[in-house]
Amino acid sequence: MKKVAIGKVAVKTTNGIINIIVLTAIILVIAYACYALWDSNQIYQAADKSQYEVYKPTEVDEGRSFKELQSLNAEVISWLSVHGTNIDYPVTQGQDNMKYVNTDAEGLYSLSGSIFLDYKNSKVFSDFNSILYGHHMEKKTMFGELGTFSDIDVFNSNLYGNLYFDGKDHGIEFFAFLHTDAYDNSVFKANVVGEDMRQEYLDNLFSKALHKRDIGVTIQDRIVLLSTCSTSSTNGRDILIGRISGEAYEAPAMTVQGDNMNEEPDNEVVECRVTEVPLWAVLLLLASISLLFVFATRLAMDRNNARKKTTSGA
Repeated sequence: MKKVAIGKVAVKTTNGIINIIVLTAIILVIAYACYALWDSNQIYQAADKSQYEVYKPTEVDEGRSFKELQSLNAEVISWLSVHGTNIDYPVTQGQDNMKYVNTDAEGLYSLSGSIFLDYKNSKVFSDFNSILYGHHMEKKTMFGELGTFSDIDVFNSNLYGNLYFDGKDHGIEFFAFLHTDAYDNSVFKANVVGEDMRQEYLDNLFSKALHKRDIGVTIQDRIVLLSTCSTSSTNGRDILIGRISGEAYEAPAMTVQGDNMNEEPDNEVVECRVTEVPLWAVLLLLASISLLFVFATRLAMDRNNARKKTTSGA
């Protein structure tokens, strides 16, 4: 009888330990999920264009605030705006194309990085073709909206942008959108020189374009490519291409629909929110639910065993 009693105590103790372990695991998973969500939100906040609005060059202050940003980071060279989108950021240029993948415009470490010009290009955009890079991020931050130009309606609705450099604003007239591979050297070739090479490069862009419009671009013009990662294919890149002009384009006025400005259809808002939920968050949620189920099942089994013992008089 004594051995039976000891055995019962051992089983009970073991069950208690297992319950504590399961509960601790659940708490740790939930805590990590909360931290990951907080950390992700911090990244998006750091990438939001509002973080840099104070630095945007304007005619009123003659670039004073922009110069303040340059005093923080001498590698800030220009400012890019794409009308009709949230792309409205300072542009940097490093000694290579790796620094600003994880460095913000103020020169601080940041997973969201910054918009940056290919290190082979002239910082005053005097080359025939200049390439700008930026992360594809959710919540319409950084170059997260470039992929939407694959929609012909978006491409036809957002024609212009501005590029501030050399002390003044210049216009950008977008004329092509293409999808290619990250290792496509026929596209990712900054500062193409020679008339024949420039014509070949321009013809190649048009041949690969998903959407394009004839605005009379020639090899005598200066063009700029906005490149970001694509979600449609592995190593894919989405590229919006425009011609740089001497005169800036005025940003379109905000449109009023009903009682709200720039109101979007409800179904589009829902879809946007769904795509903003990262996969790891979903997996952690499922893991938490599974652990809770295991814990609840074990508690139910323990209670059931206890009832049986009480009934049998054990």
